[in-house]
Amino acid sequence: MLRWESNNTLSSQERARLGAVPKVPRPWRRSKGEAKEEETESKLFLIANELLQTERAYVARLHLLDQVFCLRLTEEAERGSFPPEVIRNIFSNISSIYSFHCQFLLPDLESCICRWQEGPGLGKALLQYAPFLRMYADYVRNFDGAMELLKTWTERSSAFRSIINDVQSQEVCGRLTLQDHMLEPVQRVPRYEMLLKDYLKKLPEDHPDYQFSQKSLQVISMAATHSNSAIQKAESQKRQLEIYKMVGEEEVVNPTNQFLKEGRLRKLAARNTLAMERHLFMFSNFLLCCRPRFSLVGQRFTVRCKVDVDGMQVHQTTNEDHPYTFQVSGKERTLELQASCERDRDEWIKIIQDAIGEFQEKQETFRLAPKENASYKKVVLRSIPKTPFRLDFGGL
Repeated sequence: MLRWESNNTLSSQERARLGAVPKVPRPWRRSKGEAKEEETESKLFLIANELLQTERAYVARLHLLDQVFCLRLTEEAERGSFPPEVIRNIFSNISSIYSFHCQFLLPDLESCICRWQEGPGLGKALLQYAPFLRMYADYVRNFDGAMELLKTWTERSSAFRSIINDVQSQEVCGRLTLQDHMLEPVQRVPRYEMLLKDYLKKLPEDHPDYQFSQKSLQVISMAATHSNSAIQKAESQKRQLEIYKMVGEEEVVNPTNQFLKEGRLRKLAARNTLAMERHLFMFSNFLLCCRPRFSLVGQRFTVRCKVDVDGMQVHQTTNEDHPYTFQVSGKERTLELQASCERDRDEWIKIIQDAIGEFQEKQETFRLAPKENASYKKVVLRSIPKTPFRLDFGGL
């Protein structure tokens, strides 16, 4: 039976228990500096064990996703409460991921630790399975759509909502939501990358496992790049929804819009030196300048002005009475803002400049696209033979 753990890190008791590494001769040991080598070996052992312990906890969560959430929802879908394809689209290839970790990767990691007295071999153990981590690409690509479907059907179907609430109320869920558990596979590959990097730093370059570890890290890093991008996007979308509730601006949750930065700044009045506290939200499509307002149901803001990125300009300004100022101007509005320090001001200017640059690149791409398509059509038309052809209707 799978053992549930509430988190992915080793406790101090487990670290203490696992810290005693058998001191046996190694064929790769040098004759000098044995104490340092034993210390290095102990650190390598702890990293490998942390990977093993977190893998056990991870497999337990995959079991929860595949054999509890997905299975119960699938059974209810077969009764006609909601379309079966909804469940398939939400959970994507989670069954394949669960089978891979449960039947292959976890058993081999356990064998690797059992054979540790023969010498550290984590890199070699991971290398044979690293290419299979590419299966996470499908899960990561599907993640955003899965979150949307989950939200939609939780609101639309009482049967769907009831099953999710029932499972989430169980102790095995660790007081986490289905969304939290579904994010775990997206986070897992970057976790492998982090631990393997740590392992490689402490592994002597002349060790037999060094080359295996390097090759494993190359493959895992490629898979981690996709996962990190999905994590950032998921966190951005979550924050966008929270901001939408605070400001009530529908364009905040537009799928083409991306949250970039927020913070408190002071807005300088145009005709006097008065500075007013404002809260700014920067998105890929626009900037919101807001004023905090009283609310009994959490933090809320009133939008005072909105500046679109289309036509936006930003530059540093000099103000004798107010240091660390910069100006954001749009087609209709101009804001002079004061940051709390030079670093904060520079960060805001860079974020806004990057947003403007990315927007302009997209606009240029759209502008050139029709011309490229027209050129392509001309090439295709020129390639069509001009030789007349004759229709043969046979005996009709």
